Amino acid sequence: MTAKDLRIVFFGTPEIAAIELEHLYNKGYNIVGVVTNVDKPMGRGKKIAYCEVKQKAIDLGITTILQPQSMKDETFLAELRELKADVQIVVAFRMMPKSVYAMPPLGTFNLHTSLLPQYRGAAPINWAIINGEKQTGITTFLLNENIDCGEILLQQTIDITDDMDFENLYYTMAEKGKNLIEDTLHLLAKGDYTTKKQVNDVEYKPAPKIFKEDTFIDWKNRGEDIVNFVRGLCPIPCAKAIFTDENNEKLYEFKLFKVKLYSQEQKTEIGNFWIENKKTILVQAFDGIIQVIDLQLSGKKRMLAEELIKGLRIESYLHSK
Repeated sequence: MTAKDLRIVFFGTPEIAAIELEHLYNKGYNIVGVVTNVDKPMGRGKKIAYCEVKQKAIDLGITTILQPQSMKDETFLAELRELKADVQIVVAFRMMPKSVYAMPPLGTFNLHTSLLPQYRGAAPINWAIINGEKQTGITTFLLNENIDCGEILLQQTIDITDDMDFENLYYTMAEKGKNLIEDTLHLLAKGDYTTKKQVNDVEYKPAPKIFKEDTFIDWKNRGEDIVNFVRGLCPIPCAKAIFTDENNEKLYEFKLFKVKLYSQEQKTEIGNFWIENKKTILVQAFDGIIQVIDLQLSGKKRMLAEELIKGLRIESYLHSK
């Protein structure tokens, strides 16, 4: 049996999964079904919207799309069994029970966006950049009962350059993931392979989900750490900073997309903001000064700092909280 003879069920929800699904379909792999999340109301109008994987499956003409409320639902399990998958592929999907991941004879493998066992969790790309890593990677591994702990099939390292933010690394991993998934399918189809157990005697760096309250910058941190924090959250979910108005009353919330370490001077109190030469927004951090380059004031469009200064009389906002 060759890799393209395998009956494949694909599990996923967001854009990176849609990218991998499209690649496999266009390369002629036998996608017999897609499993994704249920449709949800989105936006102010609360209109029902399809996730990226469902929309991509429809666009590709894949007719069998399963959207279970529960992965343990007997109707869903019966429908999944009817697809007679040889292998299941998971890219950015929720935890599944053994009754699902153990169903196909070749098992279920996941594409994870880190070099496991490091950065297990929901946000490995963000945390690798936030923590200042210079290298990360992607991993395919067989699912078991513990999240991101299954035996490793293949891995590929990816360098993180200083100009990379979350978005850059996300699409780099999506592109590299195409070949790693294909290589993994060929490995499983051939049947002659050895997996590698994830060791448990090292210090793990976790990658927990990032919530809104986690995105606010702490100016007491080192300048380099603040730069990495902004990079790691750009453009989603985006680092945030809060300013008060000139009377220290109304709060203004900014999204910060790009900053850089301006100097290592200590000019004022940590967290204070000011404008230099009528075009540069600067902030005092713990060990230096941060320049804000690309930002967005709540309710306004994203723009460069110089544009914001010219258009919004930004001086009145820059009384730091």
